[in-house]
Amino acid sequence: MNLTGLVAVSGKSGLHKLIGQNKSGFILESLDELKTKTIVSISTSKLASLEDITVYGEDEDLKLKDVFEKMKTAAKVPDAKVDGKELRKFFFEVAPNHDEVKVYSSDIKKIVNWFHILKDMPLFSEAEEVKEEGAEDKLEAKAIKVSPLKAAKPKNEKAPSAKNVAVKKAGSKKNP
Repeated sequence: MNLTGLVAVSGKSGLHKLIGQNKSGFILESLDELKTKTIVSISTSKLASLEDITVYGEDEDLKLKDVFEKMKTAAKVPDAKVDGKELRKFFFEVAPNHDEVKVYSSDIKKIVNWFHILKDMPLFSEAEEVKEEGAEDKLEAKAIKVSPLKAAKPKNEKAPSAKNVAVKKAGSKKNP
């Protein structure tokens, strides 16, 4: 399952795909059938990457990706609009060691709703990219060999001249 680039935005329903960034915010595309593109301000909205979201657990936190994997293998995933008790019962099947006190029914509804949005998408079934540990070092080494860094030149700075620099001599007075 590849959740790279998928985000949830505070104050907006549904999920979005991060397309890019400009100086005022992030450019997002909704994952619904309309595929509307919006710009979300950095200062007013909070983005949560689905890769980084975790669910409170009794012993340790559960990754959302792992919960989605178990939901994928479940016999029947209920609709997000059913009763909270029914959703909680289902969530105990897919995430049996989640913290019942800290995980609210609204959180479970949100996760089930996200699952229904993502389940038919091709990225939901594609494998996650595995990075080689030494690959980044090789790329950095190539980048350094190809284009060595040069010292930056100061912009619009003039060397101090005798006229620009006031020198105070010890014991000197103005000439009359």
